[in-house]
Amino acid sequence: MSDPKIVPTREGYGKWADSYDTDALENWLIALDEAEVQRRLSDVRGMVLLDVGGGTGRHAIRLARAGGARVTVIDFSEEMMAKARAKPHADQVRFVTHDVLTPFPFAGGSFDCVLCALVLEHIPLPALPAFFRELGRVARGDAHVLVTAMHPARFLRGRSANFRDEAGMEIRPLSHVATLSDYVMAAVNAGLKIDALSERAVDEELVRRFPRAAQSLGWPALFIMELRPR
Repeated sequence: MSDPKIVPTREGYGKWADSYDTDALENWLIALDEAEVQRRLSDVRGMVLLDVGGGTGRHAIRLARAGGARVTVIDFSEEMMAKARAKPHADQVRFVTHDVLTPFPFAGGSFDCVLCALVLEHIPLPALPAFFRELGRVARGDAHVLVTAMHPARFLRGRSANFRDEAGMEIRPLSHVATLSDYVMAAVNAGLKIDALSERAVDEELVRRFPRAAQSLGWPALFIMELRPR
């Protein structure tokens, strides 16, 4: 089997856009992420919420439709957001094209809740503190900042975000190897308060739903950070 082709992150997600939502149906890490986000953001009625790196709107549209939140998505991939805009109820979400490695185009304290799901692996280590600082800057005083990430233990197994193109080649949008301490200290150094840290491993229930997850049984898979501005 040939080695995966690593491409710049923006290019990778642009290429992935056409198949991302279909792939997500069989992606156990995305399923795990969605379950954790739904559990932690179970009541967002009336909230003004920012979804950072929201891609095809898999969280944003649900939160706007079922949760009654006023949701804004920022993402640098026009292709991914075009898929989001074409979905039912997407008109309830505001989509803003923006590179999250640069300061967010919002005033401080604009949002009651800030969500960032499965994005951290694509943030270069030197940029992590500034990225977390932006998450906190746009959050209101007691806002909930929820961050999920592929668990760094998966880097030890040579895993990162990936998909297969039409020719069957494995494509990997550029990811950056990090540790749990890299993420935690970046948040702390950005002035955020840690409410909770959680790790989810692949268990037998997940394997029953997604047999392909069996090769990762027992391994940490998802890291969750619940943060607040200080």
